[in-house]
Amino acid sequence: MQFGGTPKPLSSRRKRLRLMDGFSDELYPHSLMMYKKPPLCNVTLQEFESYAFDRVKVLHYLDTLNVTYVKHSQEYKDKLTEFLRKNYVGFVLTSSKDIGQRELEWRRKDHISHFILRLAYCRSEELRRWFLEKEVDLFKFRFANEPSHSISEFLKANNLTYTPISEEEKDKFSNHLVLVTHDISRAKLQSSNFFKVPFTEVLNLVATRRVFIHKGYAYVPQSDLISIISTCFRESLSKALACTARSLPGLEEDDRLIPILKGFNKNAFSEAYDPNKNAGKVSIKDLDEFSKTSFPLCMRQLHQVFRDAHHLKHWGRLQYGLFLKGIGITFEEAMKHWREEFSKSIGEEKFNKEHAYNIRHMYGKEGKRTNYSPYSCVNIITKNTPGSGDHHGCPFKHSSPELLKQRLHSYRISKEAIDEIVTLMKGQHFQIACTKYFEATHGVEDAGFQVIHPNEYFDASQAIRNGERKPANRLANQNDASASSFVPNWSKPVQPTQNEMTDSELDALMSEMPEDI
Repeated sequence: MQFGGTPKPLSSRRKRLRLMDGFSDELYPHSLMMYKKPPLCNVTLQEFESYAFDRVKVLHYLDTLNVTYVKHSQEYKDKLTEFLRKNYVGFVLTSSKDIGQRELEWRRKDHISHFILRLAYCRSEELRRWFLEKEVDLFKFRFANEPSHSISEFLKANNLTYTPISEEEKDKFSNHLVLVTHDISRAKLQSSNFFKVPFTEVLNLVATRRVFIHKGYAYVPQSDLISIISTCFRESLSKALACTARSLPGLEEDDRLIPILKGFNKNAFSEAYDPNKNAGKVSIKDLDEFSKTSFPLCMRQLHQVFRDAHHLKHWGRLQYGLFLKGIGITFEEAMKHWREEFSKSIGEEKFNKEHAYNIRHMYGKEGKRTNYSPYSCVNIITKNTPGSGDHHGCPFKHSSPELLKQRLHSYRISKEAIDEIVTLMKGQHFQIACTKYFEATHGVEDAGFQVIHPNEYFDASQAIRNGERKPANRLANQNDASASSFVPNWSKPVQPTQNEMTDSELDALMSEMPEDI
């Protein structure tokens, strides 16, 4: 595959090091990038897929870190550094003056993988928002690890007119600098770096009197420069994602890339769940108890509404029904469960006429006879927004904070946990909020995994409650065997299973279902 035209060969006098086609230190002068230019080199399909999955692992791990650690705290940085050095082969934390083959290989991989994921995550607003937040977090972490000489090179390479001040200026204005930068003492002033920035670009720092201003320039410490540069990075990437989304239809004719790209944003957080994994392990007589102890909040809500109202609308039936199928409810028991409840509201005859077909279809007994898999969290969060009278979807995404607080309080969740969950919800960290709900309802401080699928939530809950496994600290040890059953296998690219329900199949299924009156 080519991202752009193959670059013309450079003369040996202009090019110090050439490793492969489109691969030189002139193309990648710095390890930290603003990603403004797409790669101009050939990329094999194998590289295309492996590079992108390696980057997805890093972005996903950033989400996982937020479950346990304060973002950008020292513990957060230490854990991310450890993960990158151990799992992201060739990752270089800081730029080196003497560029070697290892660093150039990583710079190429970093560049290409970023642009591949742009293609994968530009398809919807939710995916763009997730990708943007994680890339900004990664950029901030890497920027903070760069030494002062490397930051100066980065600013120059990206035409960012933020000039480091000289030692003479630092001595001249030392009293003013110490006065406004409360976290830098006079003893640490000489070892601290400051940059001259037009004051109009740091009005937030000016308003809080955190910078010294002289002749129209703000003297910004390097620690605050991160927020300025990351804002530029965010704005640039946000615009680029919007442009990529508009250009994406031009790729639709490439039948090699589109399935791979759809696989990233469809399965980036979880493997397709095997619908036969737990067949026959759960009985409908246990559902009321399990809904309170082992159901994720989305399924607990659907189960409670179904028991109270004896009815669910289309998307609620699919989300809830496929979940029950995944936890082990057999077809015969599922039909009994649905018939008993629906008969209380519409009568058995109407159920047999209008709804029994749907249950048979979910279990592969009708239509294409496909054994459909339960919905993943990504599917629930990003598709089929619930409307009036609907109860499907993700409570952390589709509920109001007040309603969520009320519901969690009724479940006797502690005030501290409720406040933390609502904060995560407002920050649009829906799956992390669900993980916190898991920890609150199971009395554990670290679940050892992040919720990525309602059925995996149920499996993890049952394993803990049955004493089969203890909660694992996955952040402390990525190779901990006790956590392996709860965490998707990222050692190889995740592929959709044969029975995963595609959008077209879902549309076909819905067209065969009778509408609610």
